[in-house]
Amino acid sequence: MPGPLLQIGAGVSCPHAAPATGAPGVPRVLLSGAPASVASDVWTVAGCPFQVPIGTGTKPQPCVTVRWTAPATRVFINGLPALLGTSAGIGTSVEQIPQGPAVVSVVQPRVTGI
Repeated sequence: MPGPLLQIGAGVSCPHAAPATGAPGVPRVLLSGAPASVASDVWTVAGCPFQVPIGTGTKPQPCVTVRWTAPATRVFINGLPALLGTSAGIGTSVEQIPQGPAVVSVVQPRVTGI
C-alpha cells in the first residue's frame, strides 16, 4: 500500500499511547533531515501502562518494542526494505506477546513509496 516513507523521529506509539523511538540502522538516507527507517530498525517503547488481570490483581505487561511486519515492497535502502507510514507494526511485550497495532501519527510528507 503506498504511503510516505517513515523516518526516525516520526510520531509512532504503541496501541496504549506510549511513544516509540527508533534507532537508525542505516543512517545514509535522510528524510527531512532525519534518517529513513528500514524494516530491521529497532523501535523501543517507553512508559507503556498496559496491565493484564491476574486473579484479584494485575500484572504489568507493557509494550517494549514495535516489530514491523509490512515494509515497502519496491523501495529499498542499502538492500533493506524501507518502512512506510502505512506499514503494519505490532507492539510486543518482554515475552514477545503481541499487544496490538502500532499507531503512526506524524510522518514526513515529501517522499512516498510502495
